[in-house]
Amino acid sequence: MEFVPYLFITGGRCEEALNFYKRIFGGEIGQIMRWKEAPAEMGLPAELGNRIMHSTFTSPAVKFMASDAQPTTQYGDGAISLSLGTKDVSEAKRLFDALSQGGKVEVPLEKAFWGAMFGMFTDKYGIDWMVNGQLEQ
Repeated sequence: MEFVPYLFITGGRCEEALNFYKRIFGGEIGQIMRWKEAPAEMGLPAELGNRIMHSTFTSPAVKFMASDAQPTTQYGDGAISLSLGTKDVSEAKRLFDALSQGGKVEVPLEKAFWGAMFGMFTDKYGIDWMVNGQLEQ
């Protein structure tokens, strides 16, 4: 079994988001399928044509799939966060600062009682994140 998060990016910004994550995590944007490649009988609106129907992203640290959210689909209220853990506090700070840029910080990256630097935010694409950088002991 493999657990791979699937991100639905709103506002037709999936390709932009993929490139944003690529700059932060390194890695590669794999397969990209666009809505215009879907069978005509699906009856999709023409304005969805160039948007991403499905994509994959793989780096040494993270792996996920993503697509542009369909405007007619109701998605959840964000009751899930993607959690990044590292044993390197400077890497935790780098990830927190880069991913939260243009987003909304809920919990600043600060020393937590469990011996880590911890922070939470929603990035500029509406994805909720938690970053946990283990402090040296």
